[in-house]
Amino acid sequence: MSGAPIVTWDEAGEPRSVLWRSESGAPPPTRVVIADDRMTADTAYRLACDGTALLWRGDFQNARQLLQSMVRRADRKPLKSSATPAEAFHLHRMTQGQRARALGMLLLPLDDDYGIPLRRAPDVRQACAEAYGPGESPSVVSLRELLGLIGAHEWRKKGVEIPALEDRIHPYYGVFSPVRGEYVGLVAEAPLPSMELAFDIGTGTGVLAAVLARRGVARIVATDQDPRALMCARENLARLGLAEQVEVVQADLFPAGRAPLVVCNPPWVPARANAPIEHAVYDPDSRMLRGFVSGLVEHLEPEGEGWLILSDLAEHLGLRTRAELLALFDKAGLKVVGRIDVRPTHPRASDATDPLHVARAAEITSLWRLAAC
Repeated sequence: MSGAPIVTWDEAGEPRSVLWRSESGAPPPTRVVIADDRMTADTAYRLACDGTALLWRGDFQNARQLLQSMVRRADRKPLKSSATPAEAFHLHRMTQGQRARALGMLLLPLDDDYGIPLRRAPDVRQACAEAYGPGESPSVVSLRELLGLIGAHEWRKKGVEIPALEDRIHPYYGVFSPVRGEYVGLVAEAPLPSMELAFDIGTGTGVLAAVLARRGVARIVATDQDPRALMCARENLARLGLAEQVEVVQADLFPAGRAPLVVCNPPWVPARANAPIEHAVYDPDSRMLRGFVSGLVEHLEPEGEGWLILSDLAEHLGLRTRAELLALFDKAGLKVVGRIDVRPTHPRASDATDPLHVARAAEITSLWRLAAC
């Protein structure tokens, strides 16, 4: 456990300390009290909001019910309706961060093999191993994160149906799941400038590389810098029988060389991620978008195209303007040779109770076809 974060507490008059696990990057709590089935939801929520963590020693299913009660308390206050879109977004992000911190204060113990030493606890050993790697010592994790691991494990087992592939993609925990199929559909429909070679920048699960391969592109080089995404993409492509057609390499944006087609689906919202797991959605100062656009020309073959898949949600939230996006293209020596648009079909787009409903209802996802001027 050398160098690893440790959580400490007193129990039965003795000091205790074990490994602290947090995929969100949350620091270990400094105040920890023992909690069990006798604790009320009001008391638990008050302590959590004050920054006191609750290490659960009762029944596992009762802990889940307690967390659900804490969620209801955390969701009581609506956002101000008079806020501008940008104000509503930042207030929503701040509220979500505070909510996550409070709900993350209900903790569970894990044995060194990720078994949960509580009554009526499920077997989460495989789900934990997929996210954390092999067990090494006893640890403590928030129940909220553990439930996320369990959900991700189920998604990984059953996969996400991709109509363009007539098959499934199996996402790893922490790798962006292609549940929003509209952007995949755009890549499946856009006219291909070449059938010889394509680069897929920030491949994630490998879904876009797989779509290009199924469309007949002879060779694809798919890049990512996250080791978990690289393993996920390789496994998916192997399962689909495309491992010989698609090379998965570790790189920050572009691989070496040029291609007649370069595809990228960067994070859509230029804002700070509250946790590492959100990096597929939030990108401060549009780092990946700017990096792709500014480096595209030098990685395109003559007459080649760069496909930028981007939602305009940031524009409706007041976080980026269309003029700023077009100026990025112009500065990079790029011209727009075509654009294909689609409206999202995910549930949030029609959820009037969503604090960002106005922006989500107006959202359009586009595939920008870019070429050197």
